[in-house]
Amino acid sequence: MALTPRYKQRTESLPNALHVMFGNGQINPEDNPNHLVYKKMETIVEKMQDEQTGVPVRTVKSFMSKVPSVFTGVDLVAWMMKNVDVEDQVEALHLASLMAAHGYFFPIDDHVLTVKNDNTYYRFQTPCFWPSRCGEPENTDYAVYLCKRTMQNKQRLELADYEAENLARLQKMFSRKWEFIFMQAEAQAKVDKKRDKLERKVLDSQERAFWDVHRPVPGCVNTTEVDIKKACRMNRHSKMTRPNYAVPGGRLSPSVSEADLHNPCESLRHEVETNRFMAMPIYKAIRVIPH
Repeated sequence: MALTPRYKQRTESLPNALHVMFGNGQINPEDNPNHLVYKKMETIVEKMQDEQTGVPVRTVKSFMSKVPSVFTGVDLVAWMMKNVDVEDQVEALHLASLMAAHGYFFPIDDHVLTVKNDNTYYRFQTPCFWPSRCGEPENTDYAVYLCKRTMQNKQRLELADYEAENLARLQKMFSRKWEFIFMQAEAQAKVDKKRDKLERKVLDSQERAFWDVHRPVPGCVNTTEVDIKKACRMNRHSKMTRPNYAVPGGRLSPSVSEADLHNPCESLRHEVETNRFMAMPIYKAIRVIPH
């Protein structure tokens, strides 16, 4: 069963809430050395979320509550076996775990972002939290998030041991501005209380999964770290911009010769000599001024 139109509309309104938490900064996906990998994974995720042919997403009802917008690991692996070019179940499970480690979907009850081929429940991440669409968050954002969690009297929002240690460390680091951080967390907590109960459950889990990617559990791989070799390779292949050299009149040179491109040092040396030649009459005039 796919998402109902009413619930889909509520989830589409989540980006506004996320921008309140982390700002409206836009980044260029191609600036990230991993953008080609992200693009391939996001193509698969978009197919997974197709209402007709994607992974079956449903709301699970229990005795006292509802678990909205989830799918099982069994359904996920079965879909990948059918729709992705993988050799066997082991490869499908490995690919699914890699995508989970990058934050495209996540287990709703675990901080460790991996996939199991069982009836564990998973949820898709909102596109606003995809690694290609958001930059690296600040420690102050993380401090606000952890502080807000301590204000919400929910068992599912209790801090894990490593999160409590991180909060204590951040409180010491930002002791001078902690009052401001606390006020931000308090304001966000008040906004969350006004939301629909199911919407709040989804948003809380997606926010938690976002931080599980960017501030992972100790011992887990941080997939947001940039490979220095890829970064250097990107800079090496960046397009060479056309150089402009200043001329005495203050205008930009209308054209650059081929020799200038091959030997810019010679052109700069010529410019320095020209400026020095023009400055000599002024220097002589200053010398003859009586003191």
